[in-house]
Amino acid sequence: MVFSSILFLYLFFPSLLIIYFVIKHQTYRNWVLILFSFAFYAWGEPVWIILLLCASFAGYLFALAIEKYRGTPTAKRIFILSICLNIGLLGFFKYSPFLVENLNFLTGLHFPIPQVGLPIGISFFTFEIICYLTDTYKGAIKAPRSPMQMFLYVSFFPHLIAGPIIRFTDIEQQIKDRRITAEGFSQGINRFIIGLGKKVIIANLLGESVPLILGEAGGVDSFLGAWFGICLYALQIYFDFSGYSDMAIGLGLMFGFTLKENFNYPYISRSAGEFWRRWNMSLGGFFRDYVYIPLGGNRKHYTRNLFVVWFLTGFWHGASWNFVIWGLYFGFLIMVERYFLQNLLDKLPRLVSHLYLTLAMLFGWVWFYFPDLHQALSTFKTMLGLSGKPLYTPELTIYFRENMVLFLIAIVASTPFFASLFGIFKKRSRPALGSAVSWMHPVYNVVILSVATSLLIGSTYNPFLYFRF
Repeated sequence: MVFSSILFLYLFFPSLLIIYFVIKHQTYRNWVLILFSFAFYAWGEPVWIILLLCASFAGYLFALAIEKYRGTPTAKRIFILSICLNIGLLGFFKYSPFLVENLNFLTGLHFPIPQVGLPIGISFFTFEIICYLTDTYKGAIKAPRSPMQMFLYVSFFPHLIAGPIIRFTDIEQQIKDRRITAEGFSQGINRFIIGLGKKVIIANLLGESVPLILGEAGGVDSFLGAWFGICLYALQIYFDFSGYSDMAIGLGLMFGFTLKENFNYPYISRSAGEFWRRWNMSLGGFFRDYVYIPLGGNRKHYTRNLFVVWFLTGFWHGASWNFVIWGLYFGFLIMVERYFLQNLLDKLPRLVSHLYLTLAMLFGWVWFYFPDLHQALSTFKTMLGLSGKPLYTPELTIYFRENMVLFLIAIVASTPFFASLFGIFKKRSRPALGSAVSWMHPVYNVVILSVATSLLIGSTYNPFLYFRF
């Protein structure tokens, strides 16, 4: 099930809200959220609900054992075992076909390629369990005696499938005691509708043209087509993923949970380092706190630590060498910026440094879009004018005209322009206009919901791009 579906918007979510608010006791409300979260996860592939249950309960038991033997060698052994099992679980389902395929290539052997499905969201909930176990071992949290807290932490449906990655310390108190206010609920609605608009009205519509322009196998047929197509994809993936995060945060607010921000206008950045401080911030925070700093951070072996983190960041996104190259590419840019380039970028006009980041980011998304090396390299040749393909084609002119208005709106919407404009209008409005300002959000919400509903009716399944990670 996805947030941007008629089923979720008009059946699942209203039913959950009614039951949730009829029940007054906090513990019973938590169990309602757990049951609905498991139902949400099981809707598409019910077999994987067993995996989610087992992984969550195993994490709960391991944490209790770590707590029991805290400060002893036994606790360390249990902790290492629990982390290895979680990484092994992720490795088996996500990476075993890739690893066997590469082993066969390197050795000339012919081991059968494992035919395993990829449980949706396994990369996210596995990392959250690892956070939970690590924080328990370090003493940052005390393992709760009730499995209910663990189940709700892992399975809470707003963040279950595509993040943001949250830590138990972020919501521990909210699980035990939270208040739902009219203001918070209203903010949640506004945030959810913003995300819905990003996904359905912008990302989905952009996504209809991207494969037509870029081709499914690196078959883009013109120089300008390659650049325009990858620009559309860059905007599509931003509005798709940030739209999901907005909806997740909005849903959390409606149930009294405050989830951390995951995006902060990354496309206004002036360097690769800044870009990754603004994009998928929860994933960056995970690798920083649980990999980079334990390896030594900036204090020792900086280059090694940096490339370990960015190798893992790329590999986390998918079992493909393209993703590994994509991760190492950004790691290399960040290293170059740290040692040589950052001082220059700071001195250059903002437009110039922003252009540098934009070009670097677009080249990065090529690795991300195409599933193998040959397709990516073919597109790079076209973008650099080395493929012998024409400047543009008549078909590109049609795509350009069809997408130009949406393209320009998406560019502006990827900056703080609209949020700043509304803030200025609200701040400077006279008291007489106060009531008009207060009605802006409800009117906006109704309009966006109506447009999104009309686009969703009769549409095919529209999963979020990060579901495959």
